[in-house]
Amino acid sequence: MIEDRAFDMQSLNIDVIIPTYRPDGKLLELIDMLVRQRIPVRKLILVNTEADMMPNEVRERLKALDLDREHAFKDGVELTHIKKDEFDHAAARNLGISLSRADVFICMTDDAIPADEGLTDELMRALSVKAPGGETVAEAYARQLPRRDSSRTEAITRDFNYPEKASLKTWADRERLGIKTCFASNVCCAYRRDIFDRLGGFKEPAIFNEDMVYASSVLEGGYAIAYVPEARVYHSHSYGPMQQLKRNFDLGMSQSQHREVFSAYSSESEGIKLVSSTAGKLVSEGAFAELPGLFINSAFKYAGYLLGKNYQRLPLSLVKAFSSNPVLAERIIRDEKGSKSSP
Repeated sequence: MIEDRAFDMQSLNIDVIIPTYRPDGKLLELIDMLVRQRIPVRKLILVNTEADMMPNEVRERLKALDLDREHAFKDGVELTHIKKDEFDHAAARNLGISLSRADVFICMTDDAIPADEGLTDELMRALSVKAPGGETVAEAYARQLPRRDSSRTEAITRDFNYPEKASLKTWADRERLGIKTCFASNVCCAYRRDIFDRLGGFKEPAIFNEDMVYASSVLEGGYAIAYVPEARVYHSHSYGPMQQLKRNFDLGMSQSQHREVFSAYSSESEGIKLVSSTAGKLVSEGAFAELPGLFINSAFKYAGYLLGKNYQRLPLSLVKAFSSNPVLAERIIRDEKGSKSSP
């Protein structure tokens, strides 16, 4: 295990990295809350896909924040645009991180809204502790709360994946926790830059799961992951069956790409527990009307996951049809075929 320097929270620099695509009012709410944090964010870095897809309202707000550094971010706002065919979950974030010189950076999505002014404070505290075995905490991720307009099913799912109890996870926990050992969502996750650089950052290309692949390298490297329920963001979705299928196709595809990572963890059992737990709570609350939607979406999730796990057996046309990012999926497959054919 590598010994790492202790953090002096008073002298830390913190940047926030956010990939965006057609950002809307949620991003503006997110930014307004970042400005109000007790431990200030030094710099906001946005990696935006397709410049002409960014609304003028958002663009003007970012310009105003960059000019008003006394009351917003000390080092301003840096906005970088990429093309849609250049996007992948790892490369976009690595690009943003390359523009940061902070001791700690926080990766967020553009629809995750901090619940209060203590988000950065709580994440930094978690990075400053040690796990029971003496492991340094390399990353700390926040609790995701359902939005007010979420269905009961979505709210229960959030509670299942993001409970009230804090945890510190190390490599020794993989038998007990299975796939959840390396769960650390980039919806809102803080990283120590020194360890991130040492481990080589996010692996590219990544159609999904860039955060979990990196988290696995954290655990194998002898570090710890902190889950910090006191650090809270509002973040939830209302996906339909086909959206669930596409999302889980990408999840399964990423796991198949990184068999060396995910073979150490059990995945399917966690999905079964989630469906069973959610159904039980819906029944106990009398929310019977949501049960059909739960089972239909779960079936589409599992179908997408199985198809994604076996993407190499599918024709390219089906892979592109099932993936949320057909351009990247095609690029990954062509790269794989190219590497196999080269001597």
